[in-house]
Amino acid sequence: MKRAKRKIITIDEHLCNGCGQCVPSCHEGALAVVDTPDGPKARLVKESYCDGLGACLGECPTGALKIVEAEADAFDADAVHRHLANIGRADEAGGAVQRNPVHEHETDSAETLPCGCPGTMARSWGGASHAPVHAEENHDGMKPVSSELHTWPIQLALLNPAAPYLQRADLLIAADCTAFAFGNFHREFLRDKVPAILCPKLDETDAYVEKLERIFREASIRSVTVVHMEVPCCFGLREIVRTALKSSRKNIPYCEVVVGIDGTIKES
Repeated sequence: MKRAKRKIITIDEHLCNGCGQCVPSCHEGALAVVDTPDGPKARLVKESYCDGLGACLGECPTGALKIVEAEADAFDADAVHRHLANIGRADEAGGAVQRNPVHEHETDSAETLPCGCPGTMARSWGGASHAPVHAEENHDGMKPVSSELHTWPIQLALLNPAAPYLQRADLLIAADCTAFAFGNFHREFLRDKVPAILCPKLDETDAYVEKLERIFREASIRSVTVVHMEVPCCFGLREIVRTALKSSRKNIPYCEVVVGIDGTIKES
């Protein structure tokens, strides 16, 4: 088994009370409660079962779980599917991580963008777009829907924490897939908000926590709305935002919405 430095779960046995709440929240079956001389404790079943995304973190009432960078066996999605079948959780295999997550990127994380590309320049404009919609896009007599986007850029990786439009903004932090899955995304979520989008599975998220922490700390954000998909790997977005909020020590109103792959709202 190939070993590499990557994100992986660790368990503080002094804090763990053996409640087992973390076990079902790990959709890869990487956690189990075992009997020890000190009583029941959560343990990592196998390093290769842990994807390092941290969907289990929010379920621990004592704070015993933590994601760290450490030398570990590579994540093995095929082994996870076999393991879930063996422990009677085969129905979760379809929602488990379907390909190895990208944990390492060879790029340096810098606070400023290196190129001065005009496409990354912070800009905003008032109100919804009234750009004409081509007639062929207006199907079945339905009225064309205008865009509610009024700031740029929208990728969190490109967002400048010092952008003027972030001051006292209602911030929408959304997983990349949500706008494609939920048909009324612009009116339901984006209207009157400043968006920041990312993929908690494929992106390098350490820099995101630091960037969001700075935005929360310096921009007087009025509210935070988090929108992510129902698939297990997308719950990492929630932990990114919660970690940044906690580090910023700001008490900002928080709302979370879970979108189903069928385009419905599963939880809000």
